Amino acid sequence: QVQLVESGGGLVQAGASLRLSCAVSGRTFRNYALGWFRQAPGKEREFVSSINGSGGTTLYTDSVKGRFTISRDNLKNTMSLQMNSLKPDDTAVYYCAVMRSPWLPPSTREASYDSWGQGTQVTVSS
Repeated sequence: QVQLVESGGGLVQAGASLRLSCAVSGRTFRNYALGWFRQAPGKEREFVSSINGSGGTTLYTDSVKGRFTISRDNLKNTMSLQMNSLKPDDTAVYYCAVMRSPWLPPSTREASYDSWGQGTQVTVSS
């Protein structure tokens, strides 16, 4: 059974930084691409970033390019999202997720992922 646990959310002012972490267990970690999604109040969940199994290929949604950096540590079975220059529009619950099948490139599609964490709240005040 796959388990994902996010941490690192919080309340910060615009322009600040946060680092989210996701610990994954129950799957051969290095074989699977991982992703971050977020859901703001009253909105649908949206793609933020994803990374392939080796960490060599990453994807970002346009609104976070140049501000967020995704990474993974295949020895510690963890993934991180470094978020810099945060904006009020980044306020959301952030979820990490694992893709359904191994050996695939990272995906922006929510349907490509079958296991999700419980989410961590990020609130950015103006």
